[in-house]
Amino acid sequence: MRVIRALASRTAPAGLLPRREKLREKAYRSFTSHLLAAHIRPGQFVSQRELVALTGLPLGAIRELIPRLEADGLLQTVPQRGMQIANVDVKLIRNAFQLRLILEREAAAHFAESAPDALIEELANAHQAILRRLRKGISRQLLDDAQRVDWRLHDTIVDSLENEIVSSIYRVNSIKIRLIRLQRVLLTPALLSPAMEEHLALIASFRRRDAKQAVRAIERHLKHARARALGMMD
Repeated sequence: MRVIRALASRTAPAGLLPRREKLREKAYRSFTSHLLAAHIRPGQFVSQRELVALTGLPLGAIRELIPRLEADGLLQTVPQRGMQIANVDVKLIRNAFQLRLILEREAAAHFAESAPDALIEELANAHQAILRRLRKGISRQLLDDAQRVDWRLHDTIVDSLENEIVSSIYRVNSIKIRLIRLQRVLLTPALLSPAMEEHLALIASFRRRDAKQAVRAIERHLKHARARALGMMD
């Protein structure tokens, strides 16, 4: 990587390369935020000009963004039709959850053995707070807060590996998982309590420092999540 950067710096004016890198990152973040906000939809065809209008970024940044989106599986070029946003189908669901399970098994075992007690208790308290609020009634704000607590747990577990390659792969896959949820299985009042209870079972294994039980708990949780995304419960 250092060699690549050094070679690139010989051909780019001073200060230009970091600026272009920042612009590419800004374009990527803008695209994914619009995607997750449903401003563009899975399966939708878009043009470069439409992406310029959507993100407010220059055409050059969009052109440099497209290969990354294609590599990440978030966009594909369809001959004679243009660029299509990744479509949520059975194949995507199965592939995304299979990758998620591979990554989170290892992460959950590691977290059980290494996570600070204070962090485990912080995660437990956040889930308990959601359940206490649920007993007083449901609201859109509660569902949104619960979804953030849900995502934070999984992100924290994976990031505990302190492996930038794993975290990067996980983040891209997480975008696909969130797309699946937007299309198929948003956190609803009926799902909220079971999801929080599954998380608390996982957290209980962390408290016991039981790596094997943590793996079983994450497997069970992700199996249920995949089944819900596929529209059926085992």
